[in-house]
Amino acid sequence: MLGVVPSIHLIALDLDGTLLNCAEEISPGNRAAITAALRAGIRVVLVTGRGADAPEAFARDLGLNLPVICAHGALTKDFLAGRVLGHIPVPLRHAVPMIEFAEANGIDTAVYVEEKFHRLKGTHHYMDDMHGPTWRDVVSFSEILHEAPTMIRFLGGEAARAIRETFADVPVHFKHETWGNFEELAVTSLEATKKNALERLCADLKIPAKNVMAVGDSRNDVPMMRWAGVGVAMANAAAEVRSALNHVTDSNDADGVARAIERYALGPLDEAEKSA
Repeated sequence: MLGVVPSIHLIALDLDGTLLNCAEEISPGNRAAITAALRAGIRVVLVTGRGADAPEAFARDLGLNLPVICAHGALTKDFLAGRVLGHIPVPLRHAVPMIEFAEANGIDTAVYVEEKFHRLKGTHHYMDDMHGPTWRDVVSFSEILHEAPTMIRFLGGEAARAIRETFADVPVHFKHETWGNFEELAVTSLEATKKNALERLCADLKIPAKNVMAVGDSRNDVPMMRWAGVGVAMANAAAEVRSALNHVTDSNDADGVARAIERYALGPLDEAEKSA
């Protein structure tokens, strides 16, 4: 028995592995469901581990007007006003030793400062978006460490393990991510989580948790989904993620977000809505 599903006033969507299919696109079915939700007066917010540029672009494309939650919850930005609403960086006293260790030991690293990713010259480009305009090459990370970074990414499985083992006692949040066969470890402040950022935004909007639906696929999404009145895991999520939630939808390549919106927020779309 699913029980009574509460009225949904806000939908929080992770990007990779959730709203985006494996081609990193928003499917027509997901787009139609989001449009229908907006027309029904339901607010939609994107919540992602990415930097600000991609969620801003997707939010504009979908016609969303809420701030985007980025960098695993470390940055909340009103992209329409170009204003940062929340920023919880990694304290320099924790960030500097990790970054200096990585640089000294040849560990591929990306440091997110002032909404740009900084890497050492010659760092391997693991993904296509690492060629984009939000990436900057530096000779040494000392060039940018005058400001606490929003987040730090250690790229590759060996890098992730080395940092986690060496700095296990440092009070920061370690977020392990996989992208196909690629692994990385993202480091944020302890207070910077998707759940905390979403909870703050909903408090500002006076929307209680019981009226929120959150959809995601990764371990880092679980606290956010468990906080929401309706938490929905993607079918492509790891078994431990699916087992942590009461609701599971289809995969990101099978319009899982649309199915979740239809089932828990709207009801089935008619043909006109699907083609809108």
